[in-house]
Amino acid sequence: MSPPIEGLDKISAQIKSLLDAGKKNKALDMLSKAYGETIYWHARRMVVVHEDAQDVLQESFIRIVRGIDAFKWESKLSSWIYRIVLNESLRMIENRNKRLQTQSLENITQMIASSNYVDLGNEAALKLQAAIQMLPHKQQTVFMLRYYDDLSYEEIAYITDSNPSAAKMNYHHAKEKILKILKNDN
Repeated sequence: MSPPIEGLDKISAQIKSLLDAGKKNKALDMLSKAYGETIYWHARRMVVVHEDAQDVLQESFIRIVRGIDAFKWESKLSSWIYRIVLNESLRMIENRNKRLQTQSLENITQMIASSNYVDLGNEAALKLQAAIQMLPHKQQTVFMLRYYDDLSYEEIAYITDSNPSAAKMNYHHAKEKILKILKNDN
């Protein structure tokens, strides 16, 4: 299990020290071990299907390896990584799932159930995940970063290339839409 975000921030300082010392391979190995599970689950919540999350993880690490030398350390390493994973997840979603916005809650629920993403005995969790998948991508992203990862609105704003008040607004709208979707399903 990967450490919480606070622990990742401490590891980020160690990664920076290794990079500054010219030990890039060791730094990238530490980054992979420390962040791997965290970003896998971030991707998995976005794309739902395990195989797609694995693809996102692989593409994200390729981008991280290529870009780590250009990272300026003006923001948190974890926020930069989340942003990369978000962009790769959205790319995957655009390439594979344009139809999700027009599908019914029942169809999306069946897709999620078949992916073994949620405990099939937990109908509420299954419906919540399906409702999240029906949100516009920006609201979906903000909701998941806040609800599951407990990130601040400032971090979410950086990751989504917006501002904190827009992140708050998107989170509020996402919650309202989820409640409406779930209410209409009953």
